[in-house]
Amino acid sequence: MKKTPVLLGAALAVTAMATSACGQGVLGGAGKADQKGPIALGMAVPLSGSSAEIGPYMKNGAQLAIDEINAKGGVLGRKLELKVEDDACDPKTATAAAAKLVAAHVAASVGGYCSGATLPTLPVFDRAKIPMVIPAANSTDLVKQKLKHVFLINGTGDQQTAAAMVWVTKSGAKRVAVMHDNTSYAKDIAVRTAAELDKPGGPDKAAVEAVNPGESDYSANVASVLKGNPDFIYWTGYYQEGGLLIRQLRQAGYKGKIMIADGAVDPKIIKIAGGQAAEGIYATMTQMPDTLQGAEGWTASYKQKFGTDPGPYSPQAYDAVRVVSEALGKAGSTDGDKVTTALEGIDGFKLFSGPLKFTPDHRLSNGGFVILTVKNGAFALQDALK
Repeated sequence: MKKTPVLLGAALAVTAMATSACGQGVLGGAGKADQKGPIALGMAVPLSGSSAEIGPYMKNGAQLAIDEINAKGGVLGRKLELKVEDDACDPKTATAAAAKLVAAHVAASVGGYCSGATLPTLPVFDRAKIPMVIPAANSTDLVKQKLKHVFLINGTGDQQTAAAMVWVTKSGAKRVAVMHDNTSYAKDIAVRTAAELDKPGGPDKAAVEAVNPGESDYSANVASVLKGNPDFIYWTGYYQEGGLLIRQLRQAGYKGKIMIADGAVDPKIIKIAGGQAAEGIYATMTQMPDTLQGAEGWTASYKQKFGTDPGPYSPQAYDAVRVVSEALGKAGSTDGDKVTTALEGIDGFKLFSGPLKFTPDHRLSNGGFVILTVKNGAFALQDALK
């Protein structure tokens, strides 16, 4: 999923720095990792910036998986360890974080929340032949790169769009407005949803509205959207702006349905919007521990270890580590190409989202999206879309 426009120039600049220094830069030294010590897994996630609260959830989820695996003897007779860098959901910061993780000789990357920040890290890891199992970032742009070592375990934009359209139609919507923040992830879903609305036989497209992220007043955007008389509004951006938009839409008198995409699924959106304004909104999201039957034990283990409930993308980060561990074991090696081949061969490995089998372009064969709703101030399962 996730945020910020891609600054390819910055990405290339940082990558060039990483490969310089007389040919002995961090990428040139990537194959010199200690073959006897712990196997390091790298994670670049937001620990600062507007999405800083997501990073610890993902870090904790990954660490829980590592601790469980290490308690059973580790992988290849070695323990796993997690190396975390802050990407701030910013392309330049993320590229520098990826270079640091390559320099630290990580065997695989298990990070990636904001798609716009994750995109420029792809060539950094791929050039070093370091497999990436991306737990959260899910813009379709990530698989368009067709890089050998890149895998996604969160449903992509086209899969989320399909789920959104099922629910939009099922809910009886007549006129649908789509709002986004122009970031890679959000625009991807918005453009795809708008294209579906343009097709005959379904709901009409009332409006497509882009907002500037980070602002405190979206009244002009709200007024623009409401001119189209929508009875359903789909926000595909993040929770900070989403919360403000929900509040201002309700203040402007809008009484229709509101749905958010997975990047906005965070308890904070309810607080920002105001409890009553957020009540009843829908969300396209993959299953979470508190909406998935049988996940109570996992949630209890997480809470016992970290003293708090798991948050958004904790389970996906947990699964990313488990997938990498499975591939390392099948490969019998930390060699990036061998691990990548093992990842491609995984068939039926159980994740929170269901049995895993990667498509030829290294994404989920089934996006696993469901519909959540805010009920009594918390997200709850509305429809499993089966």
